[in-house]
Amino acid sequence: MDALIAIAACVVGAALLGLTFYDLFQTVVLPRPAVNKVQLARLVVRPLWRMWRWVGLRAAASRLDRSEARLAAFAPISLLVLFLIWAFALVLGYALIIYGLRDEFRPALADFPAAFYVSASTLVPLAYGDFVPEQGFARVLIILESANGVILAALAITLLFELYGAFRSREEPVVALDALAGAPASAVQLLETAREKGMDGILKETFGEWRQWSSMVLESHLSYPLLVYFRSSHDNEAWINSFGAVMDSAVLMLSSMTDEPEVGAAKLMYTIGNHLVEDLTWVFRLEVGADPIIERSEYVAAIARLQKAGYNAHDGEEHWKMFATKRGKYASALNQIATYLAAPPAPWVGDRSYLPHRQRRRRTIPSAPAPRPAG
Repeated sequence: MDALIAIAACVVGAALLGLTFYDLFQTVVLPRPAVNKVQLARLVVRPLWRMWRWVGLRAAASRLDRSEARLAAFAPISLLVLFLIWAFALVLGYALIIYGLRDEFRPALADFPAAFYVSASTLVPLAYGDFVPEQGFARVLIILESANGVILAALAITLLFELYGAFRSREEPVVALDALAGAPASAVQLLETAREKGMDGILKETFGEWRQWSSMVLESHLSYPLLVYFRSSHDNEAWINSFGAVMDSAVLMLSSMTDEPEVGAAKLMYTIGNHLVEDLTWVFRLEVGADPIIERSEYVAAIARLQKAGYNAHDGEEHWKMFATKRGKYASALNQIATYLAAPPAPWVGDRSYLPHRQRRRRTIPSAPAPRPAG
């Protein structure tokens, strides 16, 4: 009976270690999204975020700064939680195998808590030498677990630097956009500011910078989805809002200002931006339609402001239809992500339920097929 228990403990421990190594490889080492596979980060982080978001928004409903501070703590804490879970799984897996080999230690391990103690003190490592492996496989096992402890620490440090490096690269253009688009960012204000005296070429430069930004986010946030939960350190800013403002600026130009010199840069921005939204839709498994979200009256008001700023802008039926069609390719996904992340409301992105026009039925255009999964 003791032999069967020992064999069963070793088998279960080896299986647990295999699953833990596989999950670590998928989440930390492999720089590709694992969308259709079971992944600890997805199973833990998303339910934890829903609870954290619910508590954070209600605990500081009257103070935006307090709410943002609480929500901003989620990403670092969830990263620590993941590594604690991985560390516990490694300790438990090795403890089961050590328990199966308890007779190879001196003094012999009396029970499973003693085996767990040996495993935990080896992974850290904090071994005091009170239990010594005296036979072949037990010695190899202790060496392997000690090496795993070093590797786990190295992975934690590497991932931390990788995440914060990508976070910094994401946030620098977001902060810089404040000068053009305000906080929270507004597409119309961006275009108005770009039309002011002394701003020649700034719009084309902005589209080029955010095209590179979209490529960077496409690479980093799909490889490490935890990055989407890292919030800006500045009030009224969110990367999803700023990206939406730049995309809306591009769509306004493509649909209503086709004779402007920045149309080419706007087209390139719209193309790579749609690619980013497509892949985020795939990762978050969103169901999207072709609703532009924006009312015709809002579009007309925006065109009026742009005309006043000096643009040769048009708000005819064909221009509205083109705007609605182009914005419909990303607006639904963008708003769902902004709402899910509890981003500060922006003029055209995020939770718009508080607006007066939401009390009446919204005019929509015919639905289009949801974007295909990117891969």
